[in-house]
Amino acid sequence: MPFRHLRRACPASIFMAVILVAALVPLIQGGQDNLGRGRISGRVVDIAGNPVEGAKVTVQILEGDAKLEGSTDKKGNFAIIGLGTGTWRITAGKAGYVEGSVEMGITQLKANPPINFKLQKLTGIQELRADKSGLAAVDKGNQLARQGDFDGAIAVFREFLAEYPELYPVRLNVAEALLGKGDIVGAEAEYKGLLEKILQIHGDYAKDKSTAVKALSGLGETALKNGDLEAGRTYLSQALGLSPEDEAAAYNVGNILFSNQKVDEAIEYFNLAARIKSGWPKPYYKLGFAYLNKGDYAKALESFNKFIALDPENPEIPTVKNIVVTIEKIKK
Repeated sequence: MPFRHLRRACPASIFMAVILVAALVPLIQGGQDNLGRGRISGRVVDIAGNPVEGAKVTVQILEGDAKLEGSTDKKGNFAIIGLGTGTWRITAGKAGYVEGSVEMGITQLKANPPINFKLQKLTGIQELRADKSGLAAVDKGNQLARQGDFDGAIAVFREFLAEYPELYPVRLNVAEALLGKGDIVGAEAEYKGLLEKILQIHGDYAKDKSTAVKALSGLGETALKNGDLEAGRTYLSQALGLSPEDEAAAYNVGNILFSNQKVDEAIEYFNLAARIKSGWPKPYYKLGFAYLNKGDYAKALESFNKFIALDPENPEIPTVKNIVVTIEKIKK
């Protein structure tokens, strides 16, 4: 524009032009090499085509250390000036989105083609992995629970779930904290709500088997704490039916049957738990008492000795050894 025309321009227009240019000037990082008069522009939108405001756009020269940054406006548009001739990597990203990146040759002699990014929103799990503070929150909640501050832990877990509702399995942590503070009713409601959530999202427990099994086992535990042995057996049997390879579910069903004096059935489930998880001492401890109850001293001895061999540091070992001595005397 000739100088004489500029002098006629309205002062307000000049002011706005200065503001516009200032908005396009990027943050320059690294050395000054590889910088020049090259310019790029483009747009950042989400998968639905909606503009992504405030996305960070970074350009990095591949043959040097020059780096420039800009950001998108309300319409998702961006423009960065000052690029030298060469191959640059252009990256667009924003918290909550999968980052996009492209490499292209930049020239200072003519206009460079526009660069458009379509960013996909992170899923709850992806977002959590990208958000270290989210992971720290779960760790903090677990730590508070271990310290006995169950109310504090529950508050942390609920705040986490409000931010990451897709990560509904964290409700298991809430339920366990409720059990820890003795709120059986609250824990039961949490487990049932979690099962309803699984059906709402997946339509079938089997599509989130791990969470469903833990919730059903949790309901079995709350039922036992309420003294409802039949309901406890039902829930735990459901868990075992859903996940036949779950040794804890098999063990818990065995416990319920043994408590109901159904010793033969209890033995089946304790043996199943031992087969599922080879080397797990707890089923052998219970099997010892179950066989002892039946008067099968040989198998009781075999089970107790297996328990002693697998878990020699267990605080129950002295008692079990005394039982073994007594059984051996009886056999004689």
